[in-house]
Amino acid sequence: MHDLVIRGGTLIDGTGEAGRRADVAIDDGLITAVGENLGPASEEIDATGLLVTPGFVDVHTHYDGQVTWDHLMEPSIYHGVTTVVMGNCGVGFAPARPDRHEWLIGLMEGVEDIPGTALEEGLTWDWETFPEYLDAIEKKPHTLDFAAQMPHGALRGYVMGDRGADHNERPSATEITEMARLTKEAIEAGAVGFTTSRTVNHKSVDGAQTPSYTATSAELWGIADGMKQAGAGVFEIVGDFPDLEPEFAMVRQMAERSGRPLSVTVAQINERPEDWRRMLDLISEAQADGVALHAQVAPRPVGVIMSFEATFNPFIKNPAVLEAQELSNAERQERLGDPQVRAQVVAGGMIMDPRRLYALGDPPNYEPSEEESIEARAKAAGVDPAEFALDILLEEDGTGQIFMPALNYFYGNSDHCLEMLKHPHSVPGLGDGGAHVSFISDASFSTYLLTHWARDRKDRGEILPVEYIIKRQAADTAKLLGFSDRGIIAEGMKADLNVIDFEALNLSKPEMRYDLPAGGKRLVQKARGYRYTLVSGEVVQKNGEPTGATPGKLVRGAQPAPA
Repeated sequence: MHDLVIRGGTLIDGTGEAGRRADVAIDDGLITAVGENLGPASEEIDATGLLVTPGFVDVHTHYDGQVTWDHLMEPSIYHGVTTVVMGNCGVGFAPARPDRHEWLIGLMEGVEDIPGTALEEGLTWDWETFPEYLDAIEKKPHTLDFAAQMPHGALRGYVMGDRGADHNERPSATEITEMARLTKEAIEAGAVGFTTSRTVNHKSVDGAQTPSYTATSAELWGIADGMKQAGAGVFEIVGDFPDLEPEFAMVRQMAERSGRPLSVTVAQINERPEDWRRMLDLISEAQADGVALHAQVAPRPVGVIMSFEATFNPFIKNPAVLEAQELSNAERQERLGDPQVRAQVVAGGMIMDPRRLYALGDPPNYEPSEEESIEARAKAAGVDPAEFALDILLEEDGTGQIFMPALNYFYGNSDHCLEMLKHPHSVPGLGDGGAHVSFISDASFSTYLLTHWARDRKDRGEILPVEYIIKRQAADTAKLLGFSDRGIIAEGMKADLNVIDFEALNLSKPEMRYDLPAGGKRLVQKARGYRYTLVSGEVVQKNGEPTGATPGKLVRGAQPAPA
């Protein structure tokens, strides 16, 4: 008798093959049979009319601190994700000497917008080295599987002390050798990769550029040599690439010298809206030469969610709004609804272009048309755009939200996201689960891929087969990290699964909560339509709510397959 059988569903198995009717049997956390007439089971799930898919592997999260206090790893649990990979963008909390704790918290707060007060209260710091960090987080119960990467910023601080954050300083040859040794040690202990950042947008809470921003080729290639010695692990890099060709050549050398796969973030930026195409061409050229380069891409605009609860709103410098900012929602709504104060707000205007602002809505609309901009809607209504924006923010008891695309929306549509998603050497990523908690909510990317790209976008352009979408965010992301035991529904694979009501699947409006340690605030976005999510054969989420099960484990020591 099987432990569990999921019966009657349409199997989307992660290979990209067409969906088919099949049952799935599970024993001891593994898939033991796929087909029909699988025999009796101690428990059954009726999946009639539903999709049965692999659990999703999210390659780009920032749960490095949250993993020490939150067994659920919200909000990823609400979006079919069963494995999260953290330590991206070169920031994290290990290795960490005792005198670096405050500095690392300030770095994470600045780069990833995670409240420093929450980190100060939530982090236990019962580690110093990276292997000790893995041991510490492994001991705690978790709902989802999780994996960690060695962050360049923390490594620099550990080896160089204060000099690690000084961009006028360069590590000595001895220090580079030590960075390589510690990276090798981390990989051998179970880190699944090394990450670094080279973007001007990443700054510590004090405004200083992230430590790795000006790292030289000698430093990066030295670390790559350490990865080669370890014989495992992957690289993740986020960067601006203002001088595209030479910067990319340096990154390519990291993959060539190490022999390890490397993924680099690719997005459309407003200042150079066509550079992403050249990036993808360079990645294809590298792949043709046998160099395992990949693009991490987002399935929608990366943008700011603005509200009176969030870090940003269009009136952030408007004196009348600033006076009301510290009030409760109800008090703020009453004050800003006063005709005299309202007139002051409108007269003070907004600091943001109303042509680039949109009401987010419920369910949220992440591919709005030009006619849906606040400027266009205000003009149609015959009112000032500032007044129209104010009305949106005061909706729903003062919790209304406005969306401002920052990346991936230069031309006012997502056609370029489609090209990125279809590129043979890209994987979906950049959801930043656990980060940017007060103004971005992109951990829902996996749900958006299914709803928008496989179902709802038909009115705006091409959509993609659901089988393709599942393959991209399960099998392909697992393969990039070397997780050969998940991402596909087949005998012997890990029983990480979703049972989805595809027609009912939808994103909810992001909700501001005040439940981080020390009362810190964060946006949490849930979804409707995930009937069940299973990790190692245990149901961890049912009809949108966690069950309390904690089968999640630390994933150590992945060995990536050749690209």
